[in-house]
Amino acid sequence: MADPIRYSPDLENVKPDEAETVDRLNEQFDIILETTHEDYGHAVRSVHAKAHAIVEGTLTVHADLPAELAQGLFATPGEHPVFMRFSTNPGDILSDAISLPRGLAIKVMDVDGERLPDAEGRAQDFVMVNGPVFQAKDADKFLGNLKLLARTTDKAEGAKIALSSVLRGINTALTAVGVESAAIRSLGGAPNVDPIGETYYSATPFRYGDYVAKFKLVPVAPALKERTGAIIDASGCPDAIRETLQQELRDIAGEWEFRVQLQRDTDKQPIEDPTVEWTEEDAPSVTVATIRTKAQDSWDEARVRRVNEELRFSIWTGLAAHRPLGNINRSRKDVYKHSADFRARANGCPIREPA
Repeated sequence: MADPIRYSPDLENVKPDEAETVDRLNEQFDIILETTHEDYGHAVRSVHAKAHAIVEGTLTVHADLPAELAQGLFATPGEHPVFMRFSTNPGDILSDAISLPRGLAIKVMDVDGERLPDAEGRAQDFVMVNGPVFQAKDADKFLGNLKLLARTTDKAEGAKIALSSVLRGINTALTAVGVESAAIRSLGGAPNVDPIGETYYSATPFRYGDYVAKFKLVPVAPALKERTGAIIDASGCPDAIRETLQQELRDIAGEWEFRVQLQRDTDKQPIEDPTVEWTEEDAPSVTVATIRTKAQDSWDEARVRRVNEELRFSIWTGLAAHRPLGNINRSRKDVYKHSADFRARANGCPIREPA
């Protein structure tokens, strides 16, 4: 197998019109933010607005990692407190009968080292989804998808439930013949799976100290693995996922492996096209840390307020050693901040990073 490729700024290809695209993305996100704020009388996130569970745990960085894996956050063995926020991806709070990709945001605290530009506090954030690729090749393509989502925010939830049922059938048929469609999943065709049994992916690449990597979080506790692929029946229960997870996590001690895929071939593992999967055959994932959670109330009122209202999650919150790479990630820097600033202003609730 080829050696890991060393990071160099030359690995990225910055387009001249990226700032203009970001402005247009923010215009579409403003439609979502303003519509939902008017509906709920309270500002919510422009994506992944609906949380299903928020839990506390500990990330343990493994000792004796080889040099290419002992990088950035993972260079020093030890334990860090973490928050984990399970969600689905729209910017409006929909019935769980509309089945959508799952998201997981992780905030690792007490992380020291050189920070990314404008990254406050001492946390390292990871924002992940339960699919190995991103739905759009670049920010321009994503803008087209976002325009559709912005126009359908707060529109005909009943029709969305019906469409979701149809798209789930299409997705099942495609999956049976080996075809995966991130677009169909993002429009409501994802299987309505239990979030705690899912494997989560960064989907986009990041600097990994001297190298480049994608990240993966894999459930390993037997009680979590039993829920892999389990379908939640949300008919007649708009918050079925939250209620299911609250019941499950009261009794489950969770354990997940945090794995790293190092880039070894710029053609097979491109930086600027996150729709290309980095396969295990070409870029095997290796465990560098473990996240553990105790049995707990996953919808504890004080914790929900702390994480949902007073914190934000951003791939640009963290160490310079884990700088986000590629066009999609570059566009997310200002967009994430734009959304968080809107919430802070509208709710009169400053967002402060843990220090």
